[in-house]
Amino acid sequence: MLKYKGKLRETLKDRDIKQSQLAVDAGVPQPYISRFDKSEQHNINNLFAVANALGVSVEELFTVEESNEDVE
Repeated sequence: MLKYKGKLRETLKDRDIKQSQLAVDAGVPQPYISRFDKSEQHNINNLFAVANALGVSVEELFTVEESNEDVE
């Protein structure tokens, strides 16, 4: 089973961008930005807005990991 982990916090730190600034640039609510990495579901419009504001692909906002958990 594949699991994904958000890496927005890491991206913002690397680029020295504050969450509040990204929220303005992307036109999304700031709480969405602060919960991004912990969220398991994303609004597709917000997801693409964040990626576009950072100039990255959606895939670059996540790390995909293999999980040994059984799926029932």
